[in-house]
Amino acid sequence: MRTIPLHFCALTVAFALSGCSSSSAPPVLDGENGLAGSTMNGGAANASAGGAASAGAASGGSSAAGGASLGGATATGAGGGTAGSATGGTAGSGTGGTTGSGGAATGGAAGGLDCSAMMPTGGTPHTGAMANGSADGLGYGIWSNGSGGTITVFNTAHAFSASWNNGGDFLAHLGLDFNGAKSYTAYGTITADIVETKTGSGGGYSSLGMYGWTQKPCVEWYIVDDSFNKMPTQKSSVTTTIDGGTYYLITNSTSGTGGNACEAGHAGPWTQMWSVRSTARQCGAITVSDHFAAWTKQGWTLGNLTSVHINVEVGGGMGSIEFPVANVTTSSN
Repeated sequence: MRTIPLHFCALTVAFALSGCSSSSAPPVLDGENGLAGSTMNGGAANASAGGAASAGAASGGSSAAGGASLGGATATGAGGGTAGSATGGTAGSGTGGTTGSGGAATGGAAGGLDCSAMMPTGGTPHTGAMANGSADGLGYGIWSNGSGGTITVFNTAHAFSASWNNGGDFLAHLGLDFNGAKSYTAYGTITADIVETKTGSGGGYSSLGMYGWTQKPCVEWYIVDDSFNKMPTQKSSVTTTIDGGTYYLITNSTSGTGGNACEAGHAGPWTQMWSVRSTARQCGAITVSDHFAAWTKQGWTLGNLTSVHINVEVGGGMGSIEFPVANVTTSSN
């Protein structure tokens, strides 16, 4: 499931990246490969999912400790006054005139999300190195090449939590699974709503955000919105702006260490595609289909969609994460 640590400077082979902030950037993640989840639209499920993290958020939309810019929506007011911000509140907007901008506050709303949402009760824990199933219409799973961990899911809420204490790779996820028969464009706008908090550590690397696979060609993809480590976890010379944040776009080839979720008959390495946010966030909407479009614009070929999951992946450590809000939706079936 994991490639060896690589450095992301000086046009590394297969990466062609530049702009590293240090000579020891985090390794390429190669997450859960081949884990089955639930089915949707009559299809067989594949691996994926993810999340984001905690770190301080600042009133007025500026970042706090850990580089997080969390907790509220940054409003842009088209007009007659500056959009307001208030602690625990939502930024407002004006009309007419010059453009104003407003900040977000800890505990406020991010695109209609309650960033102070509490975890539901009555969840069902699943513990081990591999487990998968469905809960409240979403597929869930865990995978580890170490001692495993626990995922807790809920039959009446789109939420989950996970915990781990191991020296290997651990991944826990929740989201939608498809049958691999359609391009991502067939599903319209694909969006994930995430609210999360984390504690402890994620080992030498960690990826919190979105995760999934396509087939024909086989592509394993990540959207990294947060990490237990410093953000951005990787950089490149190619960037895009999505959901108000800057993302570094990266592609590479990998052969992993634990199988894959490629189409039947696939042999050898497969492609990874990445969007890595420049600053961490723990509350907000991720427009997944915009990342697919950004990769496609670079000439990178995605196959037919098999999974879109909210995901936490860590390279060891002892920690936990809660997602009181963890939902993935499409505008078209």
